[in-house]
Amino acid sequence: MENHFYKSTSISLILGALLIIITMVMHPSGGSIEHIIKISKTITIAHSLAIFSLPIILFGFYGLTINLLDKWKLSILAFIIISFGLIGAMFAAIFNGLTLPYFLNQYSERLEENIEVLKPITNFSFAINKPLDYIFIVAFCLAIMIYSIIILLENKFPKWIGYLGVFVILFSIIGGLTGFIFTSLTGFRIFTFSIATWILSSGVLLYKSDK
Repeated sequence: MENHFYKSTSISLILGALLIIITMVMHPSGGSIEHIIKISKTITIAHSLAIFSLPIILFGFYGLTINLLDKWKLSILAFIIISFGLIGAMFAAIFNGLTLPYFLNQYSERLEENIEVLKPITNFSFAINKPLDYIFIVAFCLAIMIYSIIILLENKFPKWIGYLGVFVILFSIIGGLTGFIFTSLTGFRIFTFSIATWILSSGVLLYKSDK
């Protein structure tokens, strides 16, 4: 029974990582209000896919958390932190990926006379999105660091996955200290592809787990 549980949650991690990668490949670059309206369908599809992937990823992390339980139960802390990060990602996707394109499309036929009103609203939406992105980034960094330390200390997975997690976090910290903007599309893609690689690798190892 337990073996089936780890198999199903590992498949969720693998599928979730692949969905993250597909979402970021599809994710269009932002721009003017006119450009957002023009590509609103693509924006909506990409962010809908992102929201769809979140519970799948969370279920996968639940299996990883149970597999990595140690005497301190720190993997549960990592799971709680990752849950906060996924909630932040969900709200970011809802605001900028679903609500904003829907709202702007209502003014697509009368854009010129409303442009001065729409600009502050659009800027406000982007302002909300930025702290939500940081909640996602910081939460995933903390959680992956905890998971990686447990892996390195408990020897439940091959050590390379623990070192990979530490490398991803150190890369993120160095990037943050040197002024690299992780909330830009390029920065967010680099960070997301990095954690997707770790999630995918963890899913494969969890699938191969003997438990």
